[in-house]
Amino acid sequence: MADGEDGSAADDSWFFDSLAHLTPEPPTKRTMCDRCGRPATVCLCPFLPRQPLQVSTTVYIIQHPHEETRVLRTVPLLAACLPPDRCHVIRGKRFKRGHHPELEQMLSSPHTYVLYPSEDALDIDQVAIATNPANQDPPPYNMVIIDGTWTQARDIYTANEIFHSPKQVKLSGTGVSEYVIRTQPTDNSLSTLETAAVAMAALERRPEIKEVLFAPLRALCKFQLECGAQPHQSKEYLKSRGLYKKPFPHHHNSECREVFKKTSHNSTGEAGL
Repeated sequence: MADGEDGSAADDSWFFDSLAHLTPEPPTKRTMCDRCGRPATVCLCPFLPRQPLQVSTTVYIIQHPHEETRVLRTVPLLAACLPPDRCHVIRGKRFKRGHHPELEQMLSSPHTYVLYPSEDALDIDQVAIATNPANQDPPPYNMVIIDGTWTQARDIYTANEIFHSPKQVKLSGTGVSEYVIRTQPTDNSLSTLETAAVAMAALERRPEIKEVLFAPLRALCKFQLECGAQPHQSKEYLKSRGLYKKPFPHHHNSECREVFKKTSHNSTGEAGL
């Protein structure tokens, strides 16, 4: 601050008073796409099917409430690819019998399967062979997928008996996840979108379902990597090379560890179980 002729500080209060009367301009909001929910500059609609993908399977995503606030989720992309009546997202942690009649009715159908790697889980490819004969229209499958971290998904399944009634199915031979912008628990873990895509393609014997649903996911990862994101390796990969120091949670006993390794459809922050 400059000094006046008498050696005192110049009165600059007029300057700050003038600033007080200025009206700040509102922040400019990014234009968002109504369909994919992404900023217009990185819109994924060119990678979505022009028309919703026609499938016989109805997917029910049982989503842990914490998933709704996470960034870079894949469930919105899955919903954008399918007709509205073929993808339902149900949020919650506790589902008591008698409180969810529509959900319970769906779970009582013989064509409903819960994707969860329990001891009694059937290989989904074998289920497809047994229930969907070649050259015939597939039955109206209902596929229930729990969306959350491994711990969240396990707790939802364990605490809610209504999910124990349908047959459990599991995926096998899925390969490494293409959702490379998030750290997966194991080398065989998949995001929720990948899980649904692989499951529907297997049940309906239509490999093209997987390719159509994977397209926006691949584009999402490409955009993020081009913007500076780093590709992630799974925790299993990092642990095997001594690069991941965080131990398994204490509640993961030997049985849970084995199930954790066998799981081929869950991801950190977004598990499709």
